[in-house]
Amino acid sequence: MENIFQRAELLLGTDEMAVLSRLRVIVFGVGGVGSWCAEALIRTGVGHLTIVDSDVVCASNVNRQLMATTRTIGRPKVTVLRERLLEINPEADITAIQRVYNDESADDFPFDDYDYVIDAIDSLKDKLLLIRRATESTAIFFSSMGAALKIDPTRVRVAEFWKVEGCPLAKALRMRFKHLKERPARKFLCVYSDEHQENCGSQPADAEKRVNGSLVHITAIFGLTLAGLVIQDVHHVSP
Repeated sequence: MENIFQRAELLLGTDEMAVLSRLRVIVFGVGGVGSWCAEALIRTGVGHLTIVDSDVVCASNVNRQLMATTRTIGRPKVTVLRERLLEINPEADITAIQRVYNDESADDFPFDDYDYVIDAIDSLKDKLLLIRRATESTAIFFSSMGAALKIDPTRVRVAEFWKVEGCPLAKALRMRFKHLKERPARKFLCVYSDEHQENCGSQPADAEKRVNGSLVHITAIFGLTLAGLVIQDVHHVSP
């Protein structure tokens, strides 16, 4: 196979590309944020990737999720995304797990087996659990805060969890930790935006709970930034 990573290697060097090829990364949630993160990791040479998501592609995903098209509606997100990623790099080791990360499944994910854990899930309860478990492990952890109700790409930022400002999801998570009288085991970086727009359209008739609008240019920036944090970290620690 031709060297599909030639441009990355020119910038990062042969030794660093070798490190990336050995990395073991797990991404939780492959929606509007996680799908773009996963693709960026594979396109940059990460050799071992696990993607975790329980959902199937639906019509409302098409506006922002990488693998969501009118032809993939109804198929498991992780299955469709894995197929796409293997078209990019057939030699990549990609594991697709169609499951929810929650109290019942958490013990099935040995985070110490991974170099990086990426959080791109929406559920507040499950996100809290993921933060707790991941920061207790040896893996490096990065997390996405809320990407909905944003339009301005210039307001996407990176900050340590306790220093994230203007993000309702980060605030809610911190309140949960304080209520439980707990803290994450260690500090970690988050991708976030302090922008807050309001929905202008009406809620979908079949929505069981409030749905917030989101746009691909924002969710993709969140996901690509998460991938960038992994690549930067490798770059800084590589000899």
